Amino acid sequence: MVCQECNEKPATLHFTNFSNGEKTELHLCERCAQEKGEMFLLSQGPINNFLQGLLNMDSPFQAKTKEPFQQESILQCEKCSMTFPKFIKVGRFGCSNCYETFRDQLVPVTRRLHSGNSTHIGKIPKRVGGTLQLQRNIASLKQTLSEHIDKEEFEAAVEVRDQIRSLEKELADERKGGE
Repeated sequence: MVCQECNEKPATLHFTNFSNGEKTELHLCERCAQEKGEMFLLSQGPINNFLQGLLNMDSPFQAKTKEPFQQESILQCEKCSMTFPKFIKVGRFGCSNCYETFRDQLVPVTRRLHSGNSTHIGKIPKRVGGTLQLQRNIASLKQTLSEHIDKEEFEAAVEVRDQIRSLEKELADERKGGE
């Protein structure tokens, strides 16, 4: 089969996309696939390319630019000897210490996966959710208040302070009603 882009070289990469119940196929040589770029591969390619894009790994089509005698230092977990490239390949860590060891590599990945958030909040049960949600809102507003005070934005700080007071009153009312 010939590459659908250049119509010269044999197609070595075959992409199939299913969207809206419609199947489209694309057959490319390595050079044309590299010219299409990584964004195309992330949207069209197999799951490995998607994961490599998320984890900022090298594109499978990029030329390696490594000095011949340069020794690369690879971060390794002291307890289980897991490396980050090995984690990428296997898909899970070897021990709980790996989370601390590879913290710096995981934060950007977590942010990309969770729309910019790096902290998991979790779900709140409905029966106790009211007070927990209020407490979280108050904590968030106190952080915002502190930021406004640091920036000397006192008008905004007054508004946030008033919101905190009303939420604290609501929280106190809920606690009295729950007794």
